[in-house]
Amino acid sequence: MHIGVVGGGYWGSKHLRVFAGMGDVDQLTLIESVPERRDALVEAFPMVRAVGDLDQVLDELDGVVIATKPKSHVSLGLKVLQAGKHALIEKPMATSVADARELCDVAAANNLVLMAGHTFEFNPVVVELKRRIVDGELGDIHYLRSLRLNLGLYQSDVNVVWDLAPHDVSIINFLLSDSPTTVTAWGHHSAGTEFEDVAMVRLEYERSNVEAYVHVSWLDPSKVREVTVVGSKQMAVYDDVKSEERLRLFDRSVTPTHSKMHEAPMSYRYGDITSPFIDFKEPLALEDAHFVESIRDGIQATQSNGESGLQVVAVVEAAQRSLEAARPVHLDELLNPGQSAVIDLTGATNGAVGPEAQVAG
Repeated sequence: MHIGVVGGGYWGSKHLRVFAGMGDVDQLTLIESVPERRDALVEAFPMVRAVGDLDQVLDELDGVVIATKPKSHVSLGLKVLQAGKHALIEKPMATSVADARELCDVAAANNLVLMAGHTFEFNPVVVELKRRIVDGELGDIHYLRSLRLNLGLYQSDVNVVWDLAPHDVSIINFLLSDSPTTVTAWGHHSAGTEFEDVAMVRLEYERSNVEAYVHVSWLDPSKVREVTVVGSKQMAVYDDVKSEERLRLFDRSVTPTHSKMHEAPMSYRYGDITSPFIDFKEPLALEDAHFVESIRDGIQATQSNGESGLQVVAVVEAAQRSLEAARPVHLDELLNPGQSAVIDLTGATNGAVGPEAQVAG
């Protein structure tokens, strides 16, 4: 199998490393327009062939990973899919629902594998947390909260919602096996940039009767990557920064007492805090292996597929619209045919989208 990786930046270089050690991949080509970046990666991975333009090698490839700037995802994705090649597109899969749907339609019409780069759906800790939710160990889910905070890295083409929130939206959708119906977002330009660098997003899952809160920031003193799930029987915290005890289970709950006026209205139960052993494997390696296996076996991806990518794009676009209009946005406004529109990812209100980013991750 011959895999191409378009873009040699942060995610592109990681994909190269994973594919370079994968036995099912016979040939690996980097497509990178910046010569210095191209040379550095070839030096790091001598088995990798490198070219400056996708057209030079597209006909030779079986599958393509697109790890470039978000605004170039759709044009590159369509080029790959229309050439009959399978595609894995880094998050966000597209910058509008209309574009994400077009990618899904072209992939389906040509019976091609389309995946979105929702790496955390392959994280064994997240998978174990979902198993416990599905098995009812946490009871009825009251709410979820995710924190994705750090000092940097500021992006040059998108705000913090488009940069960080897709990770958390994909995790929460995956945990609940659902997608939200209403999105409300608040954000501001704390450091005086043209982009929102701090934001809070509220997700209402009406079908699951659950709410989730996503806090993302480029302007916090400490790196935080945390998801909390509060259930009626137990509570759980997934901490991706920790090297050990990434999943902690709190045998705690709160129940109404229906007490008299002079008594406490709630009863609190405090139990043990446990951390189960989880056989951890690199999520990106599992994601890329799923991509290769789907191509090899001629089946559609069962995790992080195009439809999953579309749903995440819809939520993030709804959050952007909520930021601009200062109101809740219903997902039906975007997902109903004829309702989608391309928006400006920078947070400007004129609706214009700048020129496509060049191919360079």
